[in-house]
Amino acid sequence: MQRFTPLLADAARFARHSPGDRWFVDETYVKVNGIWRYVYRAVDQHGQIIDVLVSARRDADAARRFFRRALTTLKVTPVEVVTDAAPVYPRVLDELVPAAWHHVEQYENNRIDADHSRLKHRLRPMRGLRTDRTAAVIITGLAFIQNLRRGHYDLATETNGPVRLAAAFTELATAI
Repeated sequence: MQRFTPLLADAARFARHSPGDRWFVDETYVKVNGIWRYVYRAVDQHGQIIDVLVSARRDADAARRFFRRALTTLKVTPVEVVTDAAPVYPRVLDELVPAAWHHVEQYENNRIDADHSRLKHRLRPMRGLRTDRTAAVIITGLAFIQNLRRGHYDLATETNGPVRLAAAFTELATAI
C-alpha cells in the first residue's frame, strides 16, 4: 500500500471531482511509533476528503501548511470554513483565505468528527504506524479509497457497490 498509493492517487487526479466551497476542517491525533501526532483533515459539504496532513505540532505553522497545500493542489477557494474553536484558525484563515467566512459553532463540525471516527476505526486493527511518512501515506491512501467508494472520481462510473473499487483500480492500473 505504501508503494503504490501515491502512484494511484496521482494517476486518479485528472478524474477527481472539484470539491465544494464549504469546508469542514479539524484535527485529530494518531500514535506514530508511540508518539502522538496530529492529523489535519478537511471534508467538503458532499463528504469528499479534501486533504490530509500529518504534523508533530498543533500550531499556526501546521495549520498554515495544511491550508496552503490544500489551496494550491486543488486550486479551489472555499466560501465558508467551519472549524472548532482552536485559536490558531482565525489568524491563518485571515491570512490565506480572507474572503472565506470562518464559522465556529457547537455541533457544526460533527461531519468531520464522524469522519475522524471512520479513520480511527480503520487504523485500530493495524499493528501501528512506525514513521511520519508511513502515517501520511497510509492516511492519505485511506482518504483516497474513501473518496473512490463515495463516487468523488470519474472512475468506474458504470459500476456500483463493491465492484466499483475494483473497477476503478483496474482503470488506474492501465494509466500507470
